[in-house]
Parts: sequence; C-alpha cells; structure tokens
Amino acid sequence: MLELLPPELPWLLVIAFISGLVDAAVGGGGLIQLPGLFTTLPQHTPAALLGTNKFSSVFGTGASAWRYARSVKFPWRPVLLASAAAFACSFLGATAVTLLSKDAVRPLVLTLLIVMLGYTLAKKDFGALHRPREIGSKELTIALIMGGVIGFYDGFFGPGTGSFLIFLFVRFFGLDFLRASAASKVVNVATNVAALSFFVPSGNVLLAIAVPMAIANISGAVVGTRMALRGGTPLIRKLFLALVVVLIARMAWDTLGSA
Repeated sequence: MLELLPPELPWLLVIAFISGLVDAAVGGGGLIQLPGLFTTLPQHTPAALLGTNKFSSVFGTGASAWRYARSVKFPWRPVLLASAAAFACSFLGATAVTLLSKDAVRPLVLTLLIVMLGYTLAKKDFGALHRPREIGSKELTIALIMGGVIGFYDGFFGPGTGSFLIFLFVRFFGLDFLRASAASKVVNVATNVAALSFFVPSGNVLLAIAVPMAIANISGAVVGTRMALRGGTPLIRKLFLALVVVLIARMAWDTLGSA
C-alpha cells in the first residue's frame, strides 16, 4: 500500500496544513494549496488537481466553520441564505468558464480588490467593532444577492472569494472581522460542496492524495481557528489586509503577464 503513495505526498501535506491554517484565519488557502498541487504534480490534468484541491479544502473549511459556530455568534439567517444562493450559482459560474474569458474578468477583480483595500485602510474602525444590524427583508435580499454573486465568482474564477465575503459581511451586516470570517466559512463550505458535486462524479479527485491532504488541512484549520479566536478581530484585520495586498500583487502580475 505504501508503494502506491506518491513520493511528493509529505511536501503536499505540509502545504495542506499551512493552507488550512491560513484559510481558517482569514481565507485565501487556495493561494497556497492550488499552486502547490500544480507545481508538485504537473503530470496530472488541471481538472484532477482542481478537484483534489476542493476535496481537501472542504474538510478544512468545514472544520473551521464548525469551531467558529461553537465559539462566536453571527446572524444565521442571512448566512444560510447566502450559502444556498452561493451553492446554486457556483454551478452557473462553472458553466460560464466555457463561455467567457477569465482574462476579461481579471482587471475588474483587481480593481475591486484595490477599492476594498483602500476602503478598509481609510476607515480605521471598519470591522473593529461588532455592531450587528437588525435582519429584515432588505438584509436578507442583500444576503441572497451577495451569495449568488460570490458563488458565481467562485465557480468561475475563485481567487479572493474569502476576502470578498469577509468584506461584505462587515460592510452590510455590521459584523466585526472575527464574526465575518466565521460567517464566510459557512458560505465557503457551500461553494466547495457545489464544486465537488461535479469533480467527484466525473472522477477528477486523486483520492490517494486528497484524503491525506484533507486530514492535514483539518489539522491546519484547527490551529488557525484557535489562533484567530485568541487573536480576535485585531489579528484578523491585519491578516485580511496582508492577504488582500498579496491578492492585488498576484492579480497585477497575472494581468501584466497576459497583456
């Protein structure tokens, strides 16, 4: 049995652990794990590597969502509504991959990230205080639209999904960064499960690699969630800003490279 395991597995387990840790705190684990898979296993198809990444990630994200839900309170109605919309629309996003060019979307995403960074830096108290808004029909409508747009984006493109969710939960629902991060994990679970409903039946998951990576991802998520809960909103705000800067740099590089 041991002979069947790839020699690259120890390195992939380290990547999965770090990815789970970072993703649990502020999102963006895919920025670590997916490039790691593509670099380490270039002999496999992109679909198989994407499916393996989603399989591993959904367990880590689910573990962090469970721990957050037990430790912090956030409004479940809009979060679940956003999750349902995200689940449904991620299928549409995946379908749109064959119809639209990702290169056309990249400059728009880069612009949104820069605006998001500027807004967060300009408002020093943004996400620092937990001032939840009363949930009415307006807030539920926002949650539905937000979940649908983010779900479509995650299915179609993906980078920065967690950061966008955190920003939107802070901006429209008055959550602090800790609770916004927790809420975003629930929506992320929905989008990952939606993606897996395509990848698993089509055989695009390398189970001999994905299962051990899932265990490592869960371990990293447990450590990352504990770190975030102890550090609270100040730590997550710093990590959020750092992640957005990294996303902007990556998007700018990819945009210039494709020009």
